[in-house]
Amino acid sequence: MLALRLVRGAHPLVQLRRLLVATAAAGVGFLLLCALGYAVGHPARSSDAALRLLWCLPPLVATTQLAVAVARTDPSTRPRPGLSAIGLGPARLTAVAATSTAVSCTLGSLLALLLFLHLRGDITGLPFDGAASGLLAAGKPMPLAAALTLLALVPLTAATAAGLALRPNRPVPPATGRSATAQLPWGVALLTGGLAVETYAARGDDGGVFIGWFLTAIGLAMTGPALVHGCGRLLQTLRPGAVRLLAGRVLMTEALRVGRPLGILSAVGSAGVAAAAYYGGAAFGPLTWLGAVVVVGCTTATLVTAALESRRSRARTTAALLRLGAPPSMLRTTALLRAGVLLAVFVPLTWVVGTLAAAPLRR
Repeated sequence: MLALRLVRGAHPLVQLRRLLVATAAAGVGFLLLCALGYAVGHPARSSDAALRLLWCLPPLVATTQLAVAVARTDPSTRPRPGLSAIGLGPARLTAVAATSTAVSCTLGSLLALLLFLHLRGDITGLPFDGAASGLLAAGKPMPLAAALTLLALVPLTAATAAGLALRPNRPVPPATGRSATAQLPWGVALLTGGLAVETYAARGDDGGVFIGWFLTAIGLAMTGPALVHGCGRLLQTLRPGAVRLLAGRVLMTEALRVGRPLGILSAVGSAGVAAAAYYGGAAFGPLTWLGAVVVVGCTTATLVTAALESRRSRARTTAALLRLGAPPSMLRTTALLRAGVLLAVFVPLTWVVGTLAAAPLRR
């Protein structure tokens, strides 16, 4: 009940973030149900059904990442003085955050179930003249237990991830260049390994293509903090002024927080470049577009949330600079410089990885 009261009485901006999580959960739930519908409608194509279910994993991971970012920035679950006296210690607040995340994802899953049943014609008859009947196995009985199990994946995964990310006494790595670049060798190894698997799987193994892309995405996510840290160090070379020095220090400090969402967004962009180069967009169906929208929307929203969290963590430093006489234009120039450097690094990286991934598919 406490979690429900906090959800109901939160700030409108917080409610908007939770609505984004619920919308993403609805998209993932609908994709999972469509994979189940394909399996029911095509019992002889079990391998294709399993591959469709496997391709639901990227939207699920992206939604979970967004749910964790929203739970981390939720002010109602932030420890404050005096809350422990009324029984709201760190452990209780973590439970509240996990419950709030589960509530948002459950609402999205229920919305997905209602939409799925409506398009199948199980509620008011087939809509749109039965245009979606082939995708959803309309007219065939749907296993209720399997459908509910699939729908429970999103709330359980997101709530568990939020609880683990916000658990009390969790190890927090220091904001140093050792911590930001520690995973660089593993990230490079996974990136090259993923490209190699995609090259080998270009002979016709769709499952291998998925494994290769997933390894590539993990590699880019692990190299993202090191790249952001390197951008910050590069800005401070060759006699930096106040603007370059401040921009570089901020990038080095926020490398872990911003680097991982940037790496994942780069992985999504590289997959889009590879798919556009190979398919040209002609072979994309409605479910493929839905999955792409969920992944791109969640990764973008996660990056924006991380940027807002980074800005909030620098609020005291920014206020101190303004009190010391720093002009607001300098702070704006610093922010534009940081964004420009990151774009100059990650946009070419995205294009290169996407081009390398698409090269073996053209053969």
